[in-house]
Amino acid sequence: MTRASTLLPIRQAIDWGQISPLRLRARQVAEGVYAGMHRSARRGAGVEFGGYREYVAGDDLRWLDRRSLLRHGRLVIRQFETETDRTLCLLVDATASMAFRAASAPGTKFEFASLIAAALSRVALTSGDPVSLTFLGGEGGAPVARSSGREQFERVVAALEAALPGGDAQVDSAMVDRSLQALARATKRGAIVVVLSDLVDLPEDAADRIAAIAPAGRVLVVVQVLDPAEVDFPFSGTVRLRALEGGAVVETDADTARGSYLEALARLTERWQDAVVRRGGRFVRATTADDPVGVVRQVVQSVR
Repeated sequence: MTRASTLLPIRQAIDWGQISPLRLRARQVAEGVYAGMHRSARRGAGVEFGGYREYVAGDDLRWLDRRSLLRHGRLVIRQFETETDRTLCLLVDATASMAFRAASAPGTKFEFASLIAAALSRVALTSGDPVSLTFLGGEGGAPVARSSGREQFERVVAALEAALPGGDAQVDSAMVDRSLQALARATKRGAIVVVLSDLVDLPEDAADRIAAIAPAGRVLVVVQVLDPAEVDFPFSGTVRLRALEGGAVVETDADTARGSYLEALARLTERWQDAVVRRGGRFVRATTADDPVGVVRQVVQSVR
C-alpha cells in the first residue's frame, strides 16, 4: 500500500522538529546515542590487556610473552583489546516505494532512512570507524567509498541529500545484484552492514540474499522503515491506492481490505525477520514517526 508524495531535496523537505539541514539533525541524533557506542571484541595492538593465546606462525613477535617462554617453555602471545575500527557499510533503499509519506507523517520513508543513516555514520566516524554508503535504486545519489575522517560525514550527507527515490526492483531484476555487488566490494569480515528499507516490492529472494551477508563474517542489521499509515491502515470508506512501484491501482473498501492488508504486511515482516535472525543478523522495525534517537540507539546496541 503506497501513495504518491511530492519529492524535494532532503535539505528542503525533511521536517524533523522544524530543523531542515540533514547534517545538523544527524549530529543531534548522534549526540543522543554516543553513550551507547560499542566496544569490539577484536584483538590487536591497543590500550587494554586482553589475555593470552598460543603463538601461531606469522604472529607479530613484538607481542610474544617472554616470561612465559622462559618459565614454561611455551610460546604465548599477549592480546590487547582495542576500540572497534570496523567499517560501517550503509545500504539505503532509494526505490520508488520509499517516497511514500502519509499526510500526518513528518517525512517520507527515504528521508527518515537517510536521517538514520547519517546519524549512524556520525556515531561511527566519531568512534574512528570508516563508513561507506551504497544505494538500492534511486536517482542522483552516488555511492560513497569507504573512508574515515571529518570530511566523510559531509560526503555521506551530500550523497543522501542528492538522492531521490526512484526505480522498481521488480522491473529491474538486476538492481539488487548491483547493490549487493557494490556492498561486497566495500565490506570485509568484521564489517557492520546496516540495511535501511521498507522491504516492500523487493524480489522474492531478496530476504535470503541480503541475510546471507551475516554468515560471511559480517554483522548485519536490517532496519525496516515504514510509514505509520502503512502499519495501522487508518483509512475508511472507498480508497484508491496506487503503488509507487509496478504501477498497480486498486480501488477498494478500506474497512474490508484492512484485515487482509495487515496480514500480508505481517507475513512480509516475519519472512524478513526470520531470514535475517536465522542467519545471525539483527532486525529492527521502525516508523517515520518514531524518535530517531531511539532507532539509532537500537542499531548501535544490537552490534555491541
